[in-house]
Amino acid sequence: MAENDYRASVLVVDDEASIRESLEMVLEYEGYRVLEAENGAQALERVRAESPDAVLLDIKMPEMDGMEVLRILREEGFDLPVIMITGHGDVSTAVEATRQGAFDFFEKPLQRDRVLLSLRNAVENAILMRENRQLRPASQGLIGSSAAMRMLRQTISRAAPSSATVLITGESGTGKELVAGEIHRQSPRAKKRLVQVNCAAIPEELIESELFGHERGSFTGAVKKQVGKFVAAHEGTIFLDEIGDMSARTQAKVLRVLQNGEVEPVGAERTILVDVRVVAATNKDLEEEVEAGRFREDLFYRLNVVPIRTPPLREHPDDVPALVDFFVRGQESGGGVALRRFSDGALEALQGLPWKGNVRELRNHVERLLILAPGQEIRADDVLGLSGAGSGDLPAGLLTASSLREFQQSSERLYIVRKLEENDWNVTRTAEAIDTPRSNLYKKLDQYGIERPEGA
Repeated sequence: MAENDYRASVLVVDDEASIRESLEMVLEYEGYRVLEAENGAQALERVRAESPDAVLLDIKMPEMDGMEVLRILREEGFDLPVIMITGHGDVSTAVEATRQGAFDFFEKPLQRDRVLLSLRNAVENAILMRENRQLRPASQGLIGSSAAMRMLRQTISRAAPSSATVLITGESGTGKELVAGEIHRQSPRAKKRLVQVNCAAIPEELIESELFGHERGSFTGAVKKQVGKFVAAHEGTIFLDEIGDMSARTQAKVLRVLQNGEVEPVGAERTILVDVRVVAATNKDLEEEVEAGRFREDLFYRLNVVPIRTPPLREHPDDVPALVDFFVRGQESGGGVALRRFSDGALEALQGLPWKGNVRELRNHVERLLILAPGQEIRADDVLGLSGAGSGDLPAGLLTASSLREFQQSSERLYIVRKLEENDWNVTRTAEAIDTPRSNLYKKLDQYGIERPEGA
C-alpha cells in the first residue's frame, strides 16, 4: 500500500454479484477502497469518472467482454494496471491479454494470496508512474540544470537507443525509477511495455514464479498457469528494482535470461525465448556484495554493461529552487493548496540542508511547508522551524537564529571552527582545504572572534 495512509482504489468488474461482494470484502480488509461495476460499459464510465489505481476485470461478460474493455481503455490512453480474471482461461487468452497491456491474468477460482500480491505490485506500479509524472514535466525531463543533472541526462540519451543492459545505482530517493522510465521512453521499445518488479517486496518463495511464471500444478497452490514478468515484457523493458536483494537461486535464472534470452517457468519442461531489455537498480554497493559472496560476480558484470549513477541531492543543491518551484506548481494545480511562494531566504535555507532522503524528502518537506507554514510567503525561519527535513542534523543553536543573516553567520563560524580542528588549527592548510585565500580566512577569524584554544 502507499505511504501516508493513502487508500488505493480498486475497481472490481464482474457480472456476478457474489464475486464482486467476495472481492470487496477481501480487498477492504486489506485496506483498499473498492469500486464496483457489473458490466463493461459501467466499468468504462467509472474509470473515466474516478481514475482508480487498478482494475480487476472479468473477461466473460454479456454485451461487452473484458478484452473489449481493456482495448478501449488503452485506446483512450488509460495506462492504469488491469488484472484480468476468467473462469474459462487458456494460454492463448492470457497471452493476448498480456499483449493488449494487461498487468496480470488469473483463472477462477481465485487464489487469494496470489491475487493480493499481484494487486499490490499493480498499485505500487500505478503510484510510481503517477509520482514520476509529478517529478517530470513532459517538456523538461529530469529536473535540474546543474552539471550533475546535465551529465545524467546525457548518459541516459546515449544509453537509451541501444538494447544494452543498464545498472542504475544511487541512494534512496534519488530517482532511480525515473531514470529507468526515461531510458524506456527514449528507447526504440517505448511503444511496448515497461514492466517493473520490486525484488525486495516479493516473498522469496514467490519471486521465481513472479519473474518466470509457472505451470499449473508445479507446486502447492499453483492452480493455474501463470505468465511471468519476463514474458509479459517481451519486446519491451523489464525494470528489476532493488536487485541487490535477490536470492542466489533467482540470480542464476536471471543470468540465464541475460545470456541466452531463455525463460524457464517453474515446473515447465521447456524454455521460452524472450526479447527483453533489462534495466536494474539498487542502492547497495554490488561490488561489495560480490566480495561478500552475496551477489554473483558473473551476473554483476552482465548487468553493469552501462552503469548509471543517480547523484544525491547534496551533490547538486543548485537544483533545489527548480525542484521546489515544480513541486509548488504541482500542488497548486492539484487543488486544495493556496498560492504560496518561497522567499529567497527560504530557498537558501533549503539548499543548505543535508537531505538524506534526497529529492523524495525535499518533495515531502515542501508539501509540509505549503500546508503548515503561516503567511503567504514561506520564509527561512519556516523552513528551519518546522520539524522535518534535516532539522535533526543541525546543531540546536542554529535553529534559534532570529534571522537568516544570523543563521548564515553562525553556520559559517561553525564550519570554519570544524575545518580548523580537522587541520590541527593550521591556518594555511585550512585555507587550502576550504579553497579560500589565507588573508580571507584571517579576516573571518577576526570577524567571528575565533581563537586557537590552549593546548590545540
